[in-house]
Order: sequence, then C-alpha cells, then structure tokens
Amino acid sequence: MKPHDRPGAAARPTLYHTLRRIHLSVALIAVCTAGLSLTALGLAALRVYADHNLHLIARSLAYTLEAPVVFRDPAATREALVAIATAEVAQASVYDRDDHLLAEWHHPASVRFAGLQRLASRLMDLGPVEQVILHETQVVGTVRLSADPANLFQFVASGLLGLLACLLLTAVSAHYMSSRMLVHIIEPVRNLMRVAHAVRSERAFDQRTPPARIAELNALGEDFNGLLDELESWQDQLQHENRSLAHRASHDSLTGLLNRAAFEDALHRAVRFAAASRSHVGVLYLDSDAFKEINDTFGHAAGDEVLAGIAQRIRACLREGDLVARIGGDEFAVLVTALRRPADIIQVAEHILLRMKDPVQLSSGACIEASLSVGLAVFPLHAQTAAGLLQKADEAMYQAKRGRGGCWQSAQPHLATAEAVPG
Repeated sequence: MKPHDRPGAAARPTLYHTLRRIHLSVALIAVCTAGLSLTALGLAALRVYADHNLHLIARSLAYTLEAPVVFRDPAATREALVAIATAEVAQASVYDRDDHLLAEWHHPASVRFAGLQRLASRLMDLGPVEQVILHETQVVGTVRLSADPANLFQFVASGLLGLLACLLLTAVSAHYMSSRMLVHIIEPVRNLMRVAHAVRSERAFDQRTPPARIAELNALGEDFNGLLDELESWQDQLQHENRSLAHRASHDSLTGLLNRAAFEDALHRAVRFAAASRSHVGVLYLDSDAFKEINDTFGHAAGDEVLAGIAQRIRACLREGDLVARIGGDEFAVLVTALRRPADIIQVAEHILLRMKDPVQLSSGACIEASLSVGLAVFPLHAQTAAGLLQKADEAMYQAKRGRGGCWQSAQPHLATAEAVPG
C-alpha cells in the first residue's frame, strides 16, 4: 500500500500542492501590492499632469481672449474659445471684470461609459481652473475651465490596461519560476518517497535515489543512499547466515550430505509423488562392514576420512535428482527416483559396490578397504509408506551384512502377488 493510499491520507494535502499554494499566494500578494502601488502612483502622476495641462490651457486662453474681453465682444470671445478649446476641456466660461458671462463653450458629451467617466473624474478630483485675463497688468476678466472626464477616463483606462498587462506577465513569469523551483524541490522528495516505499514493501535494497540540484536535498539523498548501502550489506550478511544455518540444519557437517531429517522429508515427498503418478521410488540403505575396526586400528580421524571418502564415492555414482544422506554413524541412505523398472535399482547398488572395491586412501598415505552392505526396497512393492520403505531397506541391509558382506540384498515384497526385485 502506497503512502497516499493509507486511511486518512487522502484528506492531507501533498507537499507539492502545499508549496505551490504558498508560492502562488506570495506571488499574488506581491503582484497585487505592486499593482495597487503602481496604480496609486500612476493616478497621482496623471492628476498632476492633468492639472498642470489644464492650467496651461487656461493661461493660453487668457492670453488669446484679452482683446475680445477688453471690448466685451461675446461673439469674438466665443469664436476664440471654439478655436482654441481642446478635447481635454469639458467646459470653458469667460467672464468680464464685473463677473458677467461673456461666452461659454461645452464639449460634446460622450454617452459611452458615462458612469466610468464620472468615476474617473472623481478619482482624479480635478476641480474647475480659473485664470485671470490681464490687460496692461489690469484684470479685465476671468477664464474658468473644467476638465473633460472622457479624456481622463481614456488616460486612466489606457494606464490600467498597460499595468494589467505588466502584472499578468509578471504573474506568469512568477508562476513559471515557482513551478521550476518546485520541481527541483519535489522531485528529490518523491524519489526518496519512492525508494523508501520500495525498500519497505518489496525489500528492494538495491534502489538508489538520483542526485538532486539543491545541495541540502542532494546531501539528504546521499545519506539515504549510504544508509541503503549499509542495509543491503546487512541483508546480504543475514541471508548468508540464514543459508548457512539452513544448510547446517539439513546437512551433515562431516560429509556435507543430507542428514536423517532432511532425507526423511525428501522421501515422504517422493513417495507421495510416486503414489499420485503410479511410479516407483527406490531406497538403498548402506552400512560399512568394518568401520569399528577401522576406528580401533587407525583412529577416529582416519575413520572420519573414510566416511568422507565413502560419501564422495556414493555421490559420484548417482544420477541427477537422486539423493544421498548420512543417516548416522557409518550408515548411509540413497533415494533413487524415477525408476522405469523396480529392477533398475540393482544397477545403482552394484555401481556403488564396484566403486567401493577400491581402497580409500587417507591423507597419511595409508589405504583402507571399506566395503559396504546394501539393502534395497522399492515403493510400492516392499512398503506403502516412506517410513516403511526405509525400515524395509534397513532390514534388507542387515540380511546382506549377516551373509558375506560387501553385497546387496532386496527386501521381501509387501504383497504376495507383487513383482519382487530379483535377489
């Protein structure tokens, strides 16, 4: 089960989504703060510019309207207003020295975005601008101008669109850089999580995390890999010790052959398979004819060498798939599987007896004759169980030993009508 499949883990956000949400929040706050600051600065600068521009227009009109106002000519005053008024002016009024209205001009009102235009005008807070008209340093009249909200709205809208485009580009760039940074952080963490999960669930101690670009994460990965190296070494050592213990538990320490318990287990399995497949399984029970005399004459060390030599020769006479075990002392047992005919076991016994006619040479240079007596038993002719088969082969071996020794003897058939192995 993966970590995110555990109960209750689905409600927990992942590290990637947590860091991404934090980075996006920080970026959004930064972008919004910068946007609001730039908007406020832009509006303040635009207001100063609009106010300054409106005063310039008022001074230009005051200079142009000097003569019409001196003569108090409304028609000429209006013509001058129409000629010089710009799109930045919504309304222009000219008054004489007695504050009587001489002429007035209105810019055609725009019906599009009227509400937004009024909002822009209130945001800019541009009041009417007054400029006196002088003639030879004497005040002869006044010009009063009002800014055009449509023109202000256009300026504000253009500035906001440009600012929005810049902020959008900044947000996209911040998101891209944040994603790149998250990849450098999250990918090593995911590799650590993947390897740790494989080690825990599959005991895959050969897994390793790849290098990371970030120094701290790379150091963490290297330490984790070092820990896996130690765990893998410990696992190999433990497996080796387990194999060694298992081998010692099922094998004889002197000859390296199977012990009695392991042989009986293999015999039980072979008998069950033979019963199911209606085939034959044979057992040879072998015993040294003069092992006590060898020990008494040459010593126990020489006896151990003789036992090891007997085991080696028996093993060399068997086919692949046959088993040999040291039952105890100087007694050995052979399991012969896949017999085509019950009589085929005789060839195995005679082959072993033929090899044992050659003396066993000791490390001291002495040669010792170590003949064997062999008892034969075949399933299901002589017994119907594994224990019975081994007992029948043991009894046949004692019959061979009571005879002349160095020969083989077949067990008596279990059923009177069964085919017996020739004896």
